Amino acid sequence: MPENLPITMPENLPITMKDIARALGISVATVSRALNDSPRISPLQRKRIQDYAKEHNFYPNVIGEALRHNRIQPLKVIGVIVPEFVHYYFASVLSGIEEKARACGYRVMVAQSNERYDKEVAICDDFYKNKVCGIIVSQAKDTKQYDHFRRLMDNGVPLVFYDRICTGVNGSRVVVDDYNGAYAAVSHLIETGCKRIAFYGSPMNLELSKNRYNGYHDALVKNGLKVDEALVRICDNRLQAEAITPEILSLPAHERPDAFFAINDDTAIGILYTAKRMGFRVPLDISVCGFTNGNRAIACDPMLTTVEQRGVTVGEEAAKILIGQVEGTLPRNEVVMRVVRTRLVVRDTTR
Repeated sequence: MPENLPITMPENLPITMKDIARALGISVATVSRALNDSPRISPLQRKRIQDYAKEHNFYPNVIGEALRHNRIQPLKVIGVIVPEFVHYYFASVLSGIEEKARACGYRVMVAQSNERYDKEVAICDDFYKNKVCGIIVSQAKDTKQYDHFRRLMDNGVPLVFYDRICTGVNGSRVVVDDYNGAYAAVSHLIETGCKRIAFYGSPMNLELSKNRYNGYHDALVKNGLKVDEALVRICDNRLQAEAITPEILSLPAHERPDAFFAINDDTAIGILYTAKRMGFRVPLDISVCGFTNGNRAIACDPMLTTVEQRGVTVGEEAAKILIGQVEGTLPRNEVVMRVVRTRLVVRDTTR
């Protein structure tokens, strides 16, 4: 049999009792007793375990212990990770989280990942060290590894995902009905006479992008229209939209799209103003539909047809689940999923 070899842990994440037990070839119960100075463990074994824990940056989950044993009143703080503060949707989700948290006596600690995996990992570590009760998170675009989320859950920290859910971790989640929202939007474009509809979406590693693309795809197919992959682009912000749309609108008339469905309003507005600058009439020549229904949708000219995401409701539902798991009214070992319905808001960028 091979010997138990030391397990190399990422430097920026604390290890769990499971990790210590595996590395030392003992049970998790033995590790727990040693870290709690139980007299049932020999002084030599206790010192060995405690030294290993200290050396490998182990942080006991004080919040979890307090909630289990009611020995102390824990700090009632919820950690929230937002990909971008400037995005209207994330700001509205945060508003819903804060309202619900405040009503239940919790404070909120907020951090921005700025769409970076490494920063997201560091934030999770900081939140854990600061003993938050739980974390509500929308993952960064480039997050494709999920050990930092798994480790938090192994340490008993409740996690609730919103918007960009993590399919690599079996955690609770709150999402909008992305598929039906996209299907309704594209069906509306088709019903108003559009036949060549472009899709601008986020990277397909994100579940919401897959779901919105599938809604787009199925609406076309159901109405007997061909999906032209040349009109499907990875583009999810205004800057990118303004960079790539001139090429698409410069195609010959029979290849050019007569409508665009964008994954968010920011991207849709980039398409709208690019089309206008190029001399196209919106919506007579080109129809545009977004997905958010933020303040920008009514500030642009013409006002944007879009899918309302109801971010405040998403935030409230995420906070309800997390607080329920923290306080024990919802079991932590069960995945809770809530789907918030979308609504198509028809304005002036569609016929």
